[in-house]
Parts: sequence; structure tokens; C-alpha cells
Amino acid sequence: MKLNFLFASIVVGVATGCSSLQPGDFADSKTTFEPDKYFTGYVRSWGVTENRAGEPKSRFTTESFGKSDAAGDVRIEQTFHFDEWRTQKRIWHVHRIDAHHYEATANDVVGKARGEAQGNVFRWEYTIALKPGNPFANVRLHQWMYLPEGTETLFTRVAVKKFGIKIAQVTESFQRVSSHKP
Repeated sequence: MKLNFLFASIVVGVATGCSSLQPGDFADSKTTFEPDKYFTGYVRSWGVTENRAGEPKSRFTTESFGKSDAAGDVRIEQTFHFDEWRTQKRIWHVHRIDAHHYEATANDVVGKARGEAQGNVFRWEYTIALKPGNPFANVRLHQWMYLPEGTETLFTRVAVKKFGIKIAQVTESFQRVSSHKP
């Protein structure tokens, strides 16, 4: 009897410890992260792309400028600067559905990106067309953004998947810059 209780306790403990956090688990944070407001204005970032094993493979920076339109949506022009001297531009159109849910489109996003903000986190998922017109080159991004309390510095982790298998991850840090004028 004691052995069965001990075994059941271990199983419950392991199962509980392995469950993933959801955005709602961050709802009681003292900081509220609202992506549409955070990315209005000038924001820059620094990031690294890592292979499946977590080894760094390439670096990049971004410069973003977001502006609200008459409907309250945000248009964000994001320019990526990769360490191999290549640049890429992504133009986001972010729409707040309700207090916690967002959807967005972008020039290289297939369909819509959908996300949920709770407390100081934002999780969203979307598909990027690496080679437009070739659906076999599409990758799925699962992104978590975290805004630590008392700071304007945002950090993010992105799992990049192809056919459901993680092929890379991205670690990135964003900083709002109030003095920049486009």
C-alpha cells in the first residue's frame, strides 16, 4: 500500500512538472505587455539563430517602426540586418481582437498570425514563406515574448518547425528607443 502511494505521488509529481505553461499562467503579473502598444514607435533588436542543438549559427539585428492607424491597428515596418550583409523587410499589420487576442498579417506570413497576451507575456504562432510559391519551404514559428517587470526590454524565444519537427530556434532581445525619428 505504501509503495503504491509513493509510486502514485511520483507519477503525479512528474506529470505536473512536465506540463507547459500557458499565457494565462502569467495573468497575475504586475506588468501588462500589449504588443500593439509596445511596437508603436521605434524598437530595435538583436538576435541569434541556433540549430536544433542550441548552437549559434547566425546573428541579426532589426529596426522596427510602428504607427497606429485610424482603426487602432498598428502597421510595423521591420527591417532585418543579417550578419552576412543581407537585409529583409517585413511589414506587419497587427489587429487587436479583444483584451487578450491579436491577429496579424505580413508580406511573408502565410495566412494570419494569431496570438494571446496575458500579463507580461505574449505567445503567437504563424507560418513564414521562405520561398513564396513553394509551400514545402514554409516554416512554422511558435514565439513567446516576455516583458520583465519594470523594464522596457523585451526578450523572445522562437521555435522554428518544419513538418512539425523543430529545425531551429531564435533568441532575440528588443529595446524601445524613444529618441529615434524615422
